Amino acid sequence: MNRCHGNRLSRRGFVAAGAFGGLGLTLPELLMMRDAQGQQKDYDFIEAKAKSVIHVFLPGGMAHQESFDPKPYSPLEYRGEFKTIKTNTGETFCETIPNLAKCADKFTVIRSMTHGEAAHERGTHNMFTGYKPSPALIFPSFGSVVSHEFGPRNNLPPYVCVPNVPNEFAGTGYLSSSFGPFALGDDPTNASFKVRDLSLASGVSPERFVRRKSALDVVNRRFGSMTSADSVKAMDTFYDRAYGLLDSPDARTAFEIEKEDPKLRDRYGRNQAGQRLLMARRLVEAGVRLVTVTYGGWDMHANITNAFRSQMPSLDVALATLIDDLSQRGMLDETLVIVSSEFGRTPKINQDAGRDHWPKVFSTMLAGGGVKGGLVYGASDATASEPEDKPVSPENLATTMYHLLGIVADKELMAPGARPIEIVDGGEVITDILA
Repeated sequence: MNRCHGNRLSRRGFVAAGAFGGLGLTLPELLMMRDAQGQQKDYDFIEAKAKSVIHVFLPGGMAHQESFDPKPYSPLEYRGEFKTIKTNTGETFCETIPNLAKCADKFTVIRSMTHGEAAHERGTHNMFTGYKPSPALIFPSFGSVVSHEFGPRNNLPPYVCVPNVPNEFAGTGYLSSSFGPFALGDDPTNASFKVRDLSLASGVSPERFVRRKSALDVVNRRFGSMTSADSVKAMDTFYDRAYGLLDSPDARTAFEIEKEDPKLRDRYGRNQAGQRLLMARRLVEAGVRLVTVTYGGWDMHANITNAFRSQMPSLDVALATLIDDLSQRGMLDETLVIVSSEFGRTPKINQDAGRDHWPKVFSTMLAGGGVKGGLVYGASDATASEPEDKPVSPENLATTMYHLLGIVADKELMAPGARPIEIVDGGEVITDILA
């Protein structure tokens, strides 16, 4: 197995970590605690490479053949209508992503992602949690786990969705709802874009706001002492974070995309892909730990060629600009960018000139945050039907992401009924893609 061999902190040992986290102990303090025999615990722990994650999710199931894994030598009904293009590393991409091809030296493409869930909901669950769906338990999303493990930074929510929470699996699962995402509530593409709840209500002065906050604190302390309901604790957390945003001009500024250089906004593209990814960069630069960005609809059962010609150009420009922007700002090494979809598309074009659901093999892209550049990892077979080399499961992808953030993926969190559940069950770090 390719787990992080230097990490000797056991699964059971981390049950205690979850319990003591509620007491406000930091990880270094926890690691210095003494065991029942009075001996100091001597644990190694993962050194984080990434400080933040931008997770770009393409809902519907993006075709790998029309993007990162073309098959130019297969029959037309398999390869589709597009031609190929050479990357700046000599690899072959589909011609739909020329800008990404020019910066392929800065990211890794995994061409051997695979799972067994052909339904949108189940595939999405896999790619947002690292778990197969279960009727017995709802699992937390990546963002909620990161929020649980690290909490807020610089008065900003630890987990933000742009523009809105994309699906039911982007939530907290069995964790407290206080670890849920903050959603913008508006699209940064809109000329009148404004994040909800980031300004005082009309007629409320700063002084009146402080008086209201003090009065609410008194009520909350009284009410909180009478109940331990998760919804009450979560609401306290939401209020605290909302006040932190309202009290911090620097935090609020992160959401004010209109303050960005107009020329850079133009480079990203004045469209949904461009402005959403630019907003994500602003948020991680300011301190948000994980941003989930959704763009487009990739469930292309019909007329896939024209559909790609419509949707992919703006994403290609925006992603390439994001990578270049992060690099120029010195942020790429500490920001992990993940581009994923719930599954790929069928090897053969259907009678409607589209492709259907295909989870057996598909592609993902990772950049920065401790990941190698210029690498294609794994391979699909000649018709993009199944993995031919180095298959990668959602568990492996999730474990690798957590590893880069400094989170032990088999740490156990407490589910309802005091049931310990691993953050990821059975995943392995994909060591070959690590820088």
